[in-house]
Amino acid sequence: MKSFVFGYLICVAALTLSLQQDKELTESIQRGSAIYSDFCVTCHMEKGEGVMYTFPPLAKSDYLANNREASIRGVKYGQRGEITVNGVVYDNTMMPLGLEDQEIADVMNFVMNSWGNSQEKPVTTEEVAQTGRR
Repeated sequence: MKSFVFGYLICVAALTLSLQQDKELTESIQRGSAIYSDFCVTCHMEKGEGVMYTFPPLAKSDYLANNREASIRGVKYGQRGEITVNGVVYDNTMMPLGLEDQEIADVMNFVMNSWGNSQEKPVTTEEVAQTGRR
């Protein structure tokens, strides 16, 4: 009986943690949507499609999927030079947006869960804080 109760408590704790994490991600994505509308939509467009050869797409982006840290760094510090996104080379400048670490995590969670992108692990404030310049 004790092992049943212990197993039950473990399952309830795991479910509670999972629901809390889902709620936190959902709230982060909602905040990130507003940040995207304020800071990113002008260049990357409403549906993340970008502008061919000028501003890379965020929708279905292989770059985001394969370069998580570099993507965070680009939002945090800006980005210069060539990158290849979905087989197209982009060579432009993105200036730093002046966002706080929480805002960067939120907008990254929004972008990485929109327009055909899917991430397994949410971007956290701690991860953003640990991302340094290169």
